[in-house]
Amino acid sequence: MQLARIIGTATATVKHPSLAGARLLVVQPLLADRRSPDADPQLAIDTVAAGVGDLVVISSDGRLLRERLQSDATPARWSTIALVDDDR
Repeated sequence: MQLARIIGTATATVKHPSLAGARLLVVQPLLADRRSPDADPQLAIDTVAAGVGDLVVISSDGRLLRERLQSDATPARWSTIALVDDDR
């Protein structure tokens, strides 16, 4: 799990069948200071109705994402799992 800031959304005209109906977010993983980037931006599947600018917790838990997407063979890796209320 890691903190990340939503920096945008992504649209795909052609995507894996497991992603049909999934909302794609561009997230910037952050260091513990909640400001400094930690690695490159990633695509994440939105599971918490997050919006641009929101601070979220992301997870690379494959089992959770496969269950959420109801697919044993999804190429997705990251998903949002929580909105962070205290945005210092």
